[in-house]
Amino acid sequence: MDDDAQVRESLESLLKSADFGAAVFSSAEEALQSAILAEASCVITDVRMPGMHGPELQRRIKREYPALPVILITGHPDEKIRESVLSEGAVALLFKPFDPNDLLRAIHDAI
Repeated sequence: MDDDAQVRESLESLLKSADFGAAVFSSAEEALQSAILAEASCVITDVRMPGMHGPELQRRIKREYPALPVILITGHPDEKIRESVLSEGAVALLFKPFDPNDLLRAIHDAI
C-alpha cells in the first residue's frame, strides 16, 4: 500500500517481474476492506499515508492475521519509527529510494 500511484505501479511491476502476485491499494482502509489480506503471503506498506498510517495497519494485521508478515517502506527515515515497527514484528523497514533487491530479499525472508 502506498498513497503514491507511481510507487504502487513500480512495486507492482517489480513484484510481477519476480513472479509474485500483487494486489495494490492506495490506502490501508482500502486494503482492510478487501478480502485479499486473508489470502496474502506478505504485506508491503508505506509508513506515512493519509488516514491510517503504516504502523497502525501493521498492528491491525498482527491482531487479525498474526502470521501475515509486514514490510514497511518510508521516504522519511526515523529511528524511533524503525525501532517501533521492528519491535512490533515487522520483517523490515526500508528507506526510499531502496534497492529493489533489498525488498525482494525481505519478501523471501518473510515468506
